[in-house]
Amino acid sequence: MEKESVKKKSKRQSETTVSTRSSIRQWNRSDRPREKLMDYGRRTLSDVELMAILIGSGSQQASAVELCRQIMDKFDHDLQLLGRANYLKLCDFPGMGPAKAVRLIAALELGRRRSFRKSVNRPVLNDSLKVYEHIRKMYQDLEHEESWVLYLNSANHLIHQEMIGKGGNDFTPMDIKTVLRVAMESKSSCIILTHNHPSGTLYPSQADISLTDRLQNAATLCDIDVLDHIIYTDKGYVSFRDDGYLD
Repeated sequence: MEKESVKKKSKRQSETTVSTRSSIRQWNRSDRPREKLMDYGRRTLSDVELMAILIGSGSQQASAVELCRQIMDKFDHDLQLLGRANYLKLCDFPGMGPAKAVRLIAALELGRRRSFRKSVNRPVLNDSLKVYEHIRKMYQDLEHEESWVLYLNSANHLIHQEMIGKGGNDFTPMDIKTVLRVAMESKSSCIILTHNHPSGTLYPSQADISLTDRLQNAATLCDIDVLDHIIYTDKGYVSFRDDGYLD
């Protein structure tokens, strides 16, 4: 009798848990994210609802919408912060397995690339602020250092850009021979060096200064001008040209 009583109690608790979290399928059509998108268009959905469509399902404790709301609460409802999260951080949430986490990360990365490529249309990069705004989408979600070189024609139009180095949190080297080889292959008249400081440090290291000097000297021999070296951080940037580090 006692065992039957325990079983009935456990069953009642399970039924209570299920009834407390209503399935999205039980919601009114206008409240269900997929149907809402089909009926009213994508712009009517909140960030949480769009994320819920991506992950597809929730858990026994939370619907997909509730789970995505928990995730957004954790990241202060900031898609930029969410974009920096790796799948291990996302998998910390109950109901978010690797497959759901990877789908969400892939969607955020596609959005970042779309935004970046829309802005790349042979812009004129003739001052440090324009360069900073151009490279923002390259570096904004990175937790490691990368070095990108921008290759320009004589009118300062961007004709090519390439990642030259990738490393840890301290310093990412640029191979001088690679930088100049790409410049000659792309028939560039001038180049702009860039790299990021994930730590947010707004000043160049001695290694940054030394490398820039050596690269400028080598480029001069090839009749290629080094216009600037921009260090990117989320807080702002450093311009070697503006701050007097370049001749």
